[in-house]
Amino acid sequence: MSAFLPIRNLFEPGAIAAWRAYAERRRFASLNGLRFLCIAAVLWHHSPANGMIASPRLLERGFVGVDFFFVLSGFLITTLLLREERGSGRISLPAFYWRRALRILPVYVLLVTLMSAYWIGVKGQQDLLGLVPYYYAFLANFLKGDIPLLSITWSLSVEEQYYLVWPALLVILPLAARGRAVLLAGLIGLCLLAMLGLAGWLGLPRLETPHAVFVLPGMSYMAILCGSLTALLLHGPAGFRALWRLCGWPGAPLALFAGLLLYLQLTPDSLLGWPALGMDLLMALCLASLVVREDHALRPVLAFPPVARIGEISYGLYLYHLIGLHIATEIGARGGLAGTRAGWAATLLYPLISIAIAEASFRGFERHFLSLKQIPPFRRGRPAPGR
Repeated sequence: MSAFLPIRNLFEPGAIAAWRAYAERRRFASLNGLRFLCIAAVLWHHSPANGMIASPRLLERGFVGVDFFFVLSGFLITTLLLREERGSGRISLPAFYWRRALRILPVYVLLVTLMSAYWIGVKGQQDLLGLVPYYYAFLANFLKGDIPLLSITWSLSVEEQYYLVWPALLVILPLAARGRAVLLAGLIGLCLLAMLGLAGWLGLPRLETPHAVFVLPGMSYMAILCGSLTALLLHGPAGFRALWRLCGWPGAPLALFAGLLLYLQLTPDSLLGWPALGMDLLMALCLASLVVREDHALRPVLAFPPVARIGEISYGLYLYHLIGLHIATEIGARGGLAGTRAGWAATLLYPLISIAIAEASFRGFERHFLSLKQIPPFRRGRPAPGR
């Protein structure tokens, strides 16, 4: 019962001590476990078994694992930048972009290059050639179609666009914490209006190319901005104290994640507009409950080594999992399986194949680039919490 102390019993001295501990914490022990939950939802969403049987609406919404990834990314990147600014008095954009490039580009460029070469060069689908520049420019989220097995890269485009703009805004606009919070709230509001039809209301012209349609930012950007707003609130003692009252008790993650699952079950078919904002805010609170204190009720599960390891390699796992699904489907077909049996076999097999590919990639490829993060002249930036 002690894990579920009423919120009214939380007192300010405890919140201040918790904020100081949070401000000094270099690594959040539960975040790889959170990544595991996100990638597990995505794997289920793309599995052949999803949709083969009647299921609750909740199980049809594995795609929101990507939105939770966005919330997490916004939180971590903004926390990194704010802590660098507090520690050194400035934000080093070259150091930030160097670290992000080393984390994101090697696997991404490898995947795009191999898949483009295979489907265009080997399979002879020359009509896909015009899509390739959009992938390399991180504009896949605007594409009308996709190169096979690269459809999931739209989310990487959203993140890279965020990485390009948000740190630069923090440097260019020397705003106080309150001003930054207002800016983020305004951007979140803009995303909400975009989902509600702002372009149509304003009569904005439709910018379109033969391969892409460029639209105002919407749901995905709103999720990442909600993560950034959470980081900004937790960075200062006043915002931390407010969130501590909501989710600083040890049982808060259990209650908030249960609330999020209930929300996803009960909300309408469309998660655009206000339902999306509600979901993103709930995800942000779930995330806050995992970082404001380390001794929360979900810590044993999220820090369990196999769970944390899958979370640690989740970036590669996300990029490779459609390849794993393709391989598992081919294995089933060559083994004579068909219909429901083939679907369930692929569902069980493809996560294992995907994890094996991601683990091999991390050990044999990605970590060599990650080891370059702190080489001169980029030593100034502190490592990202939980990265």
